[in-house]
Amino acid sequence: MTPSAPADPRHTEADSRVGQPPQPESVAADLLALLSSNAPSAAFSNCLADLQALPDRMTRKPGLIELARMAMGLRNQLDQHEQRERGMLAVIESAQDLSARLDLPELLQAIVTRARDLLRANLCWLTIFDADLGEFKVVVADGAIATRTGKMTAKRNLGVAGIVMTTRMPFSTPDYLHDNRFAHDANLDDIFRDEGIAALVGAPLIWNNDVIGLLFVADRYHRTHTALNVSILCTLATHAAVAINNAKAFSYAQSAVDRADEARAELERHTRDVQAAAEAHERLTSLLARGASLSELCQSIAQLLQGSLLVLDETHQIIARADAPEYEGHAAGQYQPYGSHSAALTRALSESRRAGRSTIAYEAGGELCRAIAVIGGDGALGAVLLFRKEDMRDSFVRTFERSSSIIGIVLLSQERMEASRSRAMSDLLQTLVSPRLGEPTLARDRAERFGLDITRPMVLMLVDVPHVEPRFFAGRLRAELSVPGMVLDEVDGVLTFVCNATHVQGLSAALETHLRRNAATDFCGVRSRPVDSATALPARYAALRRALLVVGRLGMRGRIVAQSEMAVYSVLFESENGASLTQFLATTIGAVVDHDRKRGTALALTLLAFFDNRQNASVTAMQLGIHVNTMRQRLNTVSTLIGIDWNETHRALEVHIALRLWRLGVTATPEDEN
Repeated sequence: MTPSAPADPRHTEADSRVGQPPQPESVAADLLALLSSNAPSAAFSNCLADLQALPDRMTRKPGLIELARMAMGLRNQLDQHEQRERGMLAVIESAQDLSARLDLPELLQAIVTRARDLLRANLCWLTIFDADLGEFKVVVADGAIATRTGKMTAKRNLGVAGIVMTTRMPFSTPDYLHDNRFAHDANLDDIFRDEGIAALVGAPLIWNNDVIGLLFVADRYHRTHTALNVSILCTLATHAAVAINNAKAFSYAQSAVDRADEARAELERHTRDVQAAAEAHERLTSLLARGASLSELCQSIAQLLQGSLLVLDETHQIIARADAPEYEGHAAGQYQPYGSHSAALTRALSESRRAGRSTIAYEAGGELCRAIAVIGGDGALGAVLLFRKEDMRDSFVRTFERSSSIIGIVLLSQERMEASRSRAMSDLLQTLVSPRLGEPTLARDRAERFGLDITRPMVLMLVDVPHVEPRFFAGRLRAELSVPGMVLDEVDGVLTFVCNATHVQGLSAALETHLRRNAATDFCGVRSRPVDSATALPARYAALRRALLVVGRLGMRGRIVAQSEMAVYSVLFESENGASLTQFLATTIGAVVDHDRKRGTALALTLLAFFDNRQNASVTAMQLGIHVNTMRQRLNTVSTLIGIDWNETHRALEVHIALRLWRLGVTATPEDEN
C-alpha cells in the first residue's frame, strides 16, 4: 500500500492566503522541501492534484503543473538511482561472499535471501539441473509457505524452466498460472496454487555455455518486473553459477588432495611393509643358516605374522605348531586332520599347488585359515596353515609364502636326513633279526649310533597296523616317539622294534597311546621276553611272527600282548618245527576233525562255539541256528569220539586251544589241507 502523504505546512500557509493565487517561487520551494525530505510519491501526487484544481484563468497554472511534474520525474530518478545503488551493493556483497565463503549451501542461501530482499519479492528459490534425470531440483528456498515448495522438481521442457533452458535468457510472467506461452507442468501448477504464486521471473545459471541451474523470484500478486530487477537477478544467478562451479572445483581439488594423501600413506605403508618383509626374510634366512629347528622357525614366523601357525605333513597330521605371544585365537588348537574343514582344506591346498600361492581355506570361530602347500623334491612335503582374525596385506602374504619355502627347505632336509637314518636303521634291524648276524663288533658299533646296547638284555616287539602303509608309519613313529635306544622300522610289512629291556615299559605305553590316537583299536602287537644275546633275536623274531598272526586271528586287538601272557600258546610260539604241533592237535581233536571230513559234519565248529559261549548249550544252539536237542546230540557224538572227559577242567583247556589252532589253519594230521 502506498503510504498517505503528510500534511504540507507550506501548502496550508498558501491556502490561508484567501484570494491570492500561488506563486511559482512558493510552489518550487514546496517541491524542493518534498524532495529534500524524501517524501513519498503520494505527496508529489497530492501537490500535482492541488495545482491541477486551480482555476484555468490563472495564467501561471500550466507552468506550475509542469514544475510539479518535473519534481515527480526527479523523484523517480532518485528512486531508480537508489535501487541501482542497492543492486550494486548486493552484487558487491555477493561477490565478496564468493571469495569469503566456502560452504556452498550457506552461500546459495545468502544469494537467494539477497535476491528476494533486493527485488522485494514474496519468495525466491534456486534449482540445479540434474543431467541424468533431465530435471531441475530445488536446493535452497526462502519465503516459502508450503512444504512442497522446497522439494520442487521441474522438467527441462516444461514451464518457465523449459523456456529459460531453451533460450538461455531470463523470462518473466505477471500471471504464471494463466500464461499460455509455455507448456505447463500439472504438479508444478498445484504447488504454485498452494503457495499462491502469481508473478514469476527466472534467470539461468550459465557456465561454459551450459545452463546448470535456475534462479527464481515470485510474488503472490500480479507484478511486472523492471529491466533493472531482471538484470540484478541475472547477475546474482551468475554469481550462483560461479559459486556452484567453485564448489565443484574445490571438491575436485579436495578429492585430488585426499587421493594424493591416500597414495602417500599407501606408499609409506608399502615402504614399511617392504622393509618389514626384507627384515623378516633376513631373519628367517639367518635362522635357516645357523640350523634352527622347525619349531624355532615356526615360532619366529608366528611372531612376525601375529597369528597361530601349523605345519602339516602330507597326511595333514600336525608336525609343528607355534602361536604369537599376544594372539588369542583358538582355531589352530581345534584343528582336526580329518575334521569338518578337511574338504575345504584339501581344495585350498590343491589350488595352492596349482597356482603356487597361498589361499584362504576356511573360516572358523571368527578366524581365517590361510593355507599353502609345501613343495620339495619330487612332490608335496606337507602344508603350512596360518590362523588370524583378519586377512593380511599383500606384502605380509608374500612373507608368509616365502616363509613356507624356508619351512619346505627344513622339511626336505629333515626328510633326507630321516631317509638316511631310516636306511641305516633298517639295515641294522635286518641284521639283528636275520639268521646271519655278521660281524658282532660291526653290529655293536652300528647299534650304538642309535643308542642301542646289544650286549645288554633286549626286547623285540612286532606290531601290525592294518590299512596303514608300514614304512610311512614307521617314519612318523620315529619322529614322535622319544624312547632312548630304540631301533624301529618296517620289516616284511610289520612294524618291528628293538630296544633295551630297561626302556620297554616306556616304549609300550607311548606306542599304545600313539596307536590308539591315530589307528583306533585296530592294531595288534606282541612283545617278547628279554633276550640276553643278539644271536637269539632271529629265533625270537620268527616265533613272534607266528605269534602275531595268532593274536590277530584270536581278535586280541587294541593292545600289545606280552609273550609271558601267552604261555598257554607256547606250544605254537616255541616250536621250531610243525611236527609237535600237529601231534598235539591229532591227539586232542584229531578224531573229531576226521569225523567232520569224512561225513561232512560240523562237530569241530559246534564244539568251538560251545567253548566260546562259556559252555552254554542253549546260547550256542541259538547262535548256530539249531535246536538245543540237536546241540546235545552233537556233544554226545564228541564224547564218543574223544572221550567223555573232554569237558573236564584238565582237558577242556587243551581241547579249546586245539580247536582255536585248528581254526587258525594248523593241521591236525600231516595230510590235512584244511
